[in-house]
Amino acid sequence: MAITSDMAKMTVRSTFALDPETVQALNGLAGRWAVSKSEVLRRVIGIAAAVEEFDASSDALAALDELQAQLGLDEEAAEAWVRNVRLERSAGAS
Repeated sequence: MAITSDMAKMTVRSTFALDPETVQALNGLAGRWAVSKSEVLRRVIGIAAAVEEFDASSDALAALDELQAQLGLDEEAAEAWVRNVRLERSAGAS
């Protein structure tokens, strides 16, 4: 019978100096999430790293421009769409 654990394996022990507000936020998250402060730090660092990777590899405005070009959505077509939506909304509100 194998015994497994969901706890992360500690490989490096570190010491940090944190301001009181950060410690308070860390303690608050640990309490709300019902996990250790170390787990809070692991999760937050993991999320920040993923967001940073996404931001570095993806230019959202360039992707939007490309999508609009592929769909043939120019400024005139976009304005026509907005007019139609507003008409539909006002008709539905009556």
